[in-house]
Amino acid sequence: MNDFVNTFVHPEDAAALKLMKSIPGFDLVVKKVLDLSYETLLYGINMASKIRLSEKQMPKLYYRLVIICKRLGIDVPEFYLEMNPYPNAYTFGDTRIFLVITSGLLQYLKEDEVDSVLAHECGHILCRHVLYTTMADLLKTGGDALGLLGPFLVPLQYAMLYWSRKSELSADRVGAIISGKDTIVKTQLRLAGGPEEVTGEVNVEEWAKQADSYEEIRDGKTWDKFLQIVATANLDHPFAAVRVREIMKWCDTPDFQDARKYIHEHYAIKNRCPRCGAKVEENWTHCIYCNTKL
Repeated sequence: MNDFVNTFVHPEDAAALKLMKSIPGFDLVVKKVLDLSYETLLYGINMASKIRLSEKQMPKLYYRLVIICKRLGIDVPEFYLEMNPYPNAYTFGDTRIFLVITSGLLQYLKEDEVDSVLAHECGHILCRHVLYTTMADLLKTGGDALGLLGPFLVPLQYAMLYWSRKSELSADRVGAIISGKDTIVKTQLRLAGGPEEVTGEVNVEEWAKQADSYEEIRDGKTWDKFLQIVATANLDHPFAAVRVREIMKWCDTPDFQDARKYIHEHYAIKNRCPRCGAKVEENWTHCIYCNTKL
């Protein structure tokens, strides 16, 4: 699986991770995060304030994640629903990885778009991003808890945020592998642009070209470049137009087709429900989508 992951990880993700690991104090921060039992803290918060999904709790939504994980060959993380009107999803942890989606995401997006988001989050798991994502969140929201008062803390924070932005490009590729180019682009547009009656009129090709115009400014005069660095320094996600441009470019390469072929050959769920056509697991007695006996 690691060899497969290396074929689609975005090169800027790999380069940023290498840079981050080279910063003095990085190994110490990793140790501190593990020593603090931050993962246990998050688990307690999840159990107390969110709804944990399972075979017995909102099983239809839960099994949609199970199917995606099966298709990627990864273990199913703990899955939580957060009552929050803002559309969002995130994945944290290390030995106890968990994925959270908000009620706002379910209300705002269509089913195939939600699945695209779930595939993106599973992409972080597949690419082994999750420990570093958890560290970046801890540094951003509560770095003082680590007891790191040395001069390396600030540059490490910015390096982790820079890597976080690049890691999203790799996770987007996994979303495309599972959901396809059109769905991943449509989902990005929905999350960036608003309701479907608005985004349905957007020319995505023209929107993606805006990323080229942005990069001309970012890579231009020294002062303009500095301003763009300042504008993005505290962001943990790249700008939407950049993400769409990157995923559209990659989906037009042979690497994308090879990745989809690999997933299909190694992790395809071949059984389907005779009534609704949904993919089903071998141990299911009934289709979770239409309740047909199998």
